[in-house]
Amino acid sequence: MQTPADPQDRHEYPSHWEADVVLRDGGTARIRPITVDDADRLVSFYEQVSDESKYYRFFAPYPRLSAKDVHRFTHHDFVDRVGLAATIGGEFIATVRYDRIGPDGTPASAPADEAEVAFLVQDAHQGRGVASALLEHIAAVARERGIRRFAAEVLPANSKMIKVFTDAGYTQQRSFEDGVVRLEFDLEPTDRSLAVQRAREQRAEARSVRRLLAPGSVAVIGVGRAPGGVGRSVLGNLRDAGFTGRLHAVNQAFPDDLKEIDGVPAHRSVRDIDGPVDLAVVAVPAEHVPEVVTECGEHGVQGLVVLAAGYAESGPDGRERQRALVRRARTYGMRIIGPNAFGIINTADDVRLNASLAPEMPRPGRIGLFAQSGAIGIALLSRLHRRGGGVTGTTGVSTFVSSGNRADVSGNDVLQYWYDDPETDVVLMYLESIGNPRKFTRLARRTGTAKPLVVVQGAGAPPGHAVRATRLPHATVSALLRQAGVIRVDTITELVDAGLLLARQPLPAGPRVAILGNSESLGLLTYDRCLAEGLRPARPLDLTTRATAGDFHRALAQALADESCDAVVVTAIPTIGEGAVGDAELAEALRSAAEEVPGKPVLVVHVELGGLAEALSAAGRTAPQAGTSAPGTGGGAHLPPLSASLERGDPHRPAERLPTAVPAKLPVSHPYSRLIPAYPAAERAVRALAEAVKYGQWRREAADPGKVPGYDDIDERGAARLIGALLERGEGLTIGVEETCRLLGRYGIDVHRALPAPTPDAAVGAARALGYPVALKATAPHLRHRADLGGVRLDLADEEQLRRAYDELSELYGTPEELRPVVQRMAPRGVDTVVRAVIDPAAGAVVSFGLAGAASQLLGDMAHRLVPVTDRDATSLVRSIRTAPLLFGWRGSAPVDTPALEELLLRVSRLVDDHPEVVAVTLEPVVVARQGVSVLGATVRLAPPPVRDDLGPRTLPAY
Repeated sequence: MQTPADPQDRHEYPSHWEADVVLRDGGTARIRPITVDDADRLVSFYEQVSDESKYYRFFAPYPRLSAKDVHRFTHHDFVDRVGLAATIGGEFIATVRYDRIGPDGTPASAPADEAEVAFLVQDAHQGRGVASALLEHIAAVARERGIRRFAAEVLPANSKMIKVFTDAGYTQQRSFEDGVVRLEFDLEPTDRSLAVQRAREQRAEARSVRRLLAPGSVAVIGVGRAPGGVGRSVLGNLRDAGFTGRLHAVNQAFPDDLKEIDGVPAHRSVRDIDGPVDLAVVAVPAEHVPEVVTECGEHGVQGLVVLAAGYAESGPDGRERQRALVRRARTYGMRIIGPNAFGIINTADDVRLNASLAPEMPRPGRIGLFAQSGAIGIALLSRLHRRGGGVTGTTGVSTFVSSGNRADVSGNDVLQYWYDDPETDVVLMYLESIGNPRKFTRLARRTGTAKPLVVVQGAGAPPGHAVRATRLPHATVSALLRQAGVIRVDTITELVDAGLLLARQPLPAGPRVAILGNSESLGLLTYDRCLAEGLRPARPLDLTTRATAGDFHRALAQALADESCDAVVVTAIPTIGEGAVGDAELAEALRSAAEEVPGKPVLVVHVELGGLAEALSAAGRTAPQAGTSAPGTGGGAHLPPLSASLERGDPHRPAERLPTAVPAKLPVSHPYSRLIPAYPAAERAVRALAEAVKYGQWRREAADPGKVPGYDDIDERGAARLIGALLERGEGLTIGVEETCRLLGRYGIDVHRALPAPTPDAAVGAARALGYPVALKATAPHLRHRADLGGVRLDLADEEQLRRAYDELSELYGTPEELRPVVQRMAPRGVDTVVRAVIDPAAGAVVSFGLAGAASQLLGDMAHRLVPVTDRDATSLVRSIRTAPLLFGWRGSAPVDTPALEELLLRVSRLVDDHPEVVAVTLEPVVVARQGVSVLGATVRLAPPPVRDDLGPRTLPAY
């Protein structure tokens, strides 16, 4: 195919096509357009491609590129001829190009919408998913340039390339002619292509994190010769944790004759290390980091943990330094934890990695922990590690990541890893900011269907965090996270409390709670807290202070066997005197009873006295023996080690765990090995249980999320034409009343017309046109939607009443020019509500609902759902506000037509989902009557749609 030899002058260089991507094996590459300056790189790249790959590309032996070929493959107009390259270290590893063609297969320009596409991947990088990533990006470029269909000719023996096309998920056709397979496929994304893209994204990002958390070799760069210092401390932590891989100490100031430091091989540079280095912990000052990154990249290091501060958290200069750090690392295909990071930990026996500033290795367990803040990370690790208020055995930490400024690896990446990590059952995250809320919500929803995700979110982003601006209040973002299955808590104490419950207890099947114990007052306090948290507690069973361990055992076993019970809270106070039950005996009684019915969660609330913590901790330091007798049967009991004792005097200490009795032959993962969490206060136990109940309900509902209904009367194309015509007037505008009614009418939303009434005669004419009875309203900004101020007159049955009302409003509030009166046909009486939709640049499209007036404006009683809203979402949305009883017959009033209201919400959701140019919709008031709804006021704002990176090709955040 011949291409013009003139310079590429049709479009300027499209820098927005540049992107960093994570490849299948977890490494990164940069994708960018090919330009005239790439001739030497292209020739060098082609020389490293095997003869077989060249044959597959050109269908004939093609040992070298001619000058004409080089010109053709580097000169593009970025419209009809486009070439992209994947690069590592600035050198090409793969290329792709398309050429627009007409119906006869010859070169063409728009409006032709088909193009031929061809790839070439260096043999050393085949199998890394490079071609799949390039296909996503070249398809996005083609769609932007008006190309809707790709055609590719492939030799039948080139099975790898055929698989790239067939696995992409696009709608395609295949034919075979003259010994060549011809593939044609539409570029419009499909549900399958999007699913394929996201599955590849998950695998690639998970592997990139796995390479950091499970390295075969680690180099600590910046190890001082004298004890102390950050580098020396990290090296000691790695060594003391028993890291199973190869460990190296690096410092350019080491003397030439220094071979070891603390028993670890010493080197002056990473380049001097014989063999690969998978992870480098960078503990040098910020001004020396660029040099270190270059050395690591040239040596083939896969990832970096940058502990140094002095980056974006320090101001504009530091922010630019951080950008340069990320760009340099990505040039070599490396990923970064940090900068300003606390480090990473992996407790797996075959890894034993403590590449952090934590002086002790946490106990291994099933909790994945992520903290952006180093200080919070220290606090959480300390709480989860200390015996006096931490976790032992199988409820410790699986992996820990403190991302610092999260310039590269973020909570989203780590969530991708934990999603299918078999060593992690519960995810705890402390997030000071969410860089990509739309993606986080999607990942959280998917993760939540497999394992609990508990999150504490700070109210504001600290310096150093790149965060997209959001117009939504913090409470709204929290509500949207809950909708996605996130267990949203307010403090790190609640984070640990909920996490420990979820780590080793089954999810409750409902909100019904049994309460039993030896303290009537503590039982009543627990009962009150259950009511406050929306649970359904039964009256507490008081076993009295004379209760024995056997009494606890029988009462708990009976409660668990009761079908009307979903969870049990045991309250216990220590007793003294003759016959008092011992702490160890009580612990064994509860464990053995819970073992008999393992499908329901059990929590313990106990009040400690002096010495109780020590007694609980020391009560059982021998492993349980098979055949242990239940309390009260006369058999001896050997107790397993207790998980932790309570910290006396600290109201914020995390919950301890009391292990249940485990038969000796059962594996740790067996359900009988569940540990019983114990809490020092009723409110903490009940709050954790309430979160588990809500999460369990979400899990059950997530199995059947509902559907987005279709409506035959929706005119999507007509709405698109109207929107396009309106946007030609400007970049962003609030459209007029008539256009608003026309647009909403395309989606079956009827707005009651409001006719202007600048004079009494005009008001009478409007009323005749609409038909009596009518309403007269002042629409001035200070009176709009303020019926309490008297700017509305309702049920005006004739001309006399209308003129009298007009005069009254003029006398009370000013001239018609000040009032801006309108006349509107009366709607049936009902409940006034408000429906809104907004396209938030961070969270995406959101539909909100509440009652009009003080409930929503003063009390903020609004509920929110992400678009697209399903029928189940609409049903729950209407019922989620605190004032919802007003819709369902509160105090004898007539219930209103909530199905019609739900349909209205679904239609608004469809409008903003189908047309991202509709950036804001407000329907107020919406009167919900006994039969039907009436939309009395509506405003719509249009603007060019915001960029949606979640629907485009896979990319890392730009720097």
